[in-house]
Amino acid sequence: MQFALNELATLRAEGRPAGVTSVCSAHPIVLRAALRHGRDHSSTVLIEATCNQVNHLGGYTGMTPADFAALVSRLAKEEGCPENLIVLGGDHLGPNPWRDRAAEEAMAEAEGMVAAYVDAGFRKIHLDASMGCMGEPAALDDETTAHRAARLAAVAEASARRAGDAMPVYVIGTEVPPPGGADHTLTRIEPTAASAARRTIDVHRRVFAEAGLKEAFGRAIGLVVQPGVEFGNHNVLRYDRSKIDALKQVLRDEPQFVFEAHSTDYQGADPLTALVEDGFPILKVGPELTFVLREALYGLDLIASDLVPDYGERPLYAAMEALMLAHREHWSRHYHGTEGEQRWLRHYSLSDRIRYFWTAEQAQSAVARLRDALAGKSVPLPLFWQHMPAAAQFSGAPLDLEEVLIWRVTKSLAEYHAACGGAK
Repeated sequence: MQFALNELATLRAEGRPAGVTSVCSAHPIVLRAALRHGRDHSSTVLIEATCNQVNHLGGYTGMTPADFAALVSRLAKEEGCPENLIVLGGDHLGPNPWRDRAAEEAMAEAEGMVAAYVDAGFRKIHLDASMGCMGEPAALDDETTAHRAARLAAVAEASARRAGDAMPVYVIGTEVPPPGGADHTLTRIEPTAASAARRTIDVHRRVFAEAGLKEAFGRAIGLVVQPGVEFGNHNVLRYDRSKIDALKQVLRDEPQFVFEAHSTDYQGADPLTALVEDGFPILKVGPELTFVLREALYGLDLIASDLVPDYGERPLYAAMEALMLAHREHWSRHYHGTEGEQRWLRHYSLSDRIRYFWTAEQAQSAVARLRDALAGKSVPLPLFWQHMPAAAQFSGAPLDLEEVLIWRVTKSLAEYHAACGGAK
């Protein structure tokens, strides 16, 4: 199902709720799977990059927004995915990567980042200036947040006008999950209060109007709120629609908006479908997609260990363990417990912080070795039943590692697609 993002609220008001999957990942296999899936279903492919991951200074991926857009464009051409299906979004665009600096310095960097995103063709812009900078509270009040969001919107508007291209659509507000994901077993999380959602909209509407940005605010399509879903290292809190009756009333009173749901990873088909029906048609997913990618890679690592005499005993797993132990900065603050507990969390946590390591040379070499070991091999059915039962369809034929990985990621994407109303 293809549609413009600004149609989501109208479709909901007409009693025809439809959704879109927001793929938040920079992994080429995940992106390729999303583009192939969009091509095959003629459906909107919304791909988003976050402020820490991609920015004008490179982010942790080393990519600028122009680099990221070029990567998506190249993969789309290779997969035959039409450009008109692709929407690029920027997530949590604001001063967050520089919040250890004074506010003015951090906001100047944020302005440069937003301009770079819009210049590179990103047209869904999540304005998030909610986190405090040096000397400020960790979470800012609505008034300060709105003024900073308006400042960033003015930059986005000016950049789009210079480009002579389509003007951006905006998402405002934020839910603030635990940094890096929860590091303990979750028991409950409360949905955003309706009064808080109304206040966020009201304050932003007024501040944007005062800044001469009424037209820009008219293109605000979404509000980020907490629907009561979250995942941490150990478990998942699934959606309970009985808790959001008051929130749904906000959308009845504010027909311009839909809700954007972050952290929908691992929810499963029924909760995702309920989210779309209840006014959360923008479903963001990231760690789940790289989690299942890792799951498939490790399954194939086991198969190669059993099938190929000189491959060794799980060398991909061993390489990733050595890499993570050598570079603790992406996981040490988030994985706690005994040495044994930290070991399994490094590889299997639902927060999937192993995703930060796949671009490292050591990881890429290990994946290449796995690919070469299995290339063209005919894997016996019993080995798939032992290590990857759901992939048994690939048995008995020359194996292509990338095709197996894309298949596994697509299984998750298909669940989202169906929930969004695309199972036609």
